[in-house]
Amino acid sequence: MDQALAPIFDALRPYFTPITHNVPAPLASLSVSLLGPACHQTLLLDLQPTTPCLKLAFSKTLGLAIISASSIVKVPQILKLVASKSPAGISFSSYALETLAYLISLAYNTRMGFPFSTYGETALIAAQNVVIAVLVLQYAGHGPLAASFVATLAAVGWALFREQVVGMDMLGTLMAGAGALGVVSKVPQIWTVYQDGGTGQLSAFAVFNYLMGSLTRIFTTLQEVDDKLILYGFVAGFALNAVLAAQVVYYWNSPQTAGHAGKIGKKPEAIAMGSSTSAQPKVKSPTTRRRG
Repeated sequence: MDQALAPIFDALRPYFTPITHNVPAPLASLSVSLLGPACHQTLLLDLQPTTPCLKLAFSKTLGLAIISASSIVKVPQILKLVASKSPAGISFSSYALETLAYLISLAYNTRMGFPFSTYGETALIAAQNVVIAVLVLQYAGHGPLAASFVATLAAVGWALFREQVVGMDMLGTLMAGAGALGVVSKVPQIWTVYQDGGTGQLSAFAVFNYLMGSLTRIFTTLQEVDDKLILYGFVAGFALNAVLAAQVVYYWNSPQTAGHAGKIGKKPEAIAMGSSTSAQPKVKSPTTRRRG
């Protein structure tokens, strides 16, 4: 324990150890499962924190926070789509590729037995991605493709989680590809925003939360998962998420951004399958209009 902190914990120990030694059994079991027996003992029972255990506890807290936040991270995007009934500015290709990458990552992490706190958000985000992709297809006039898309993902997921269908060697190869796929999935969205000169119905909340989540995942992966494939995927994903976040800022006042389309008497055009079909001249830079 850091000598500078020792007097503080020495003073607190008589007051807190009676509490930490009598926590309900379910909470104690949860602590052991998250921190491991050694860090559970030093951090909670003995109140003798060590640097490695403090780092682990911080990483676990961040991981659980990411999982909790991921349950709603793309809800604003879904609500914007439902309210506008327009997929303007949103690339179906981007969401389809990202969902496939997440599905592979979820299967790989689960079958490798990595801590759930290091990857749990992938399941929640993947589910929200499916909803967004289906809405994009529906509002772009490709409703029949939505059912095919969902069925294909279900079949792929069924295969990935079964050893007799996809062995670990093959899954490891797919995971290497999933890292690249997750990175590439950002490119259609970045291109769509650039091509339209605005973010359309793209949710700034989702973009910036995604950016912070990918940065946090770099830290938790370094602390808890010794797997370079996963680490490099998060680093590359963060870089492209940063590009997308920069586009949101740059095009904030663009007439092609959803909040400003009504001011100039235009309805955002539908974006289908990752390409723009706008008949209006493209706007490549933001105007000086301000949000009302």
